[in-house]
Amino acid sequence: MNKTELIAAMAEKAGLSKTDAEKALNAFMNSVKDALADGDKVQLVGFGTFEVKERAARKGINPQTKAEITIPASKAPAFKAGQAFKSAIK
Repeated sequence: MNKTELIAAMAEKAGLSKTDAEKALNAFMNSVKDALADGDKVQLVGFGTFEVKERAARKGINPQTKAEITIPASKAPAFKAGQAFKSAIK
């Protein structure tokens, strides 16, 4: 399912126009992005948790030259599914 199909499904299930469903989806995505950028977690009970995970610096190998390189520390967004969400998929 892509974004257009998701918007259509949301509009149908919520009884909204596709324009309103798109605005709602964009507002949700922007709110999650803003919260994560501020260092907050977004917890949706029964669905899951969006959070930022920190990756430590580590050693790696350049596959072309076989030289050892240092991969810098970084932050990455992560999603952990909630129990009700996991159960619905099984």
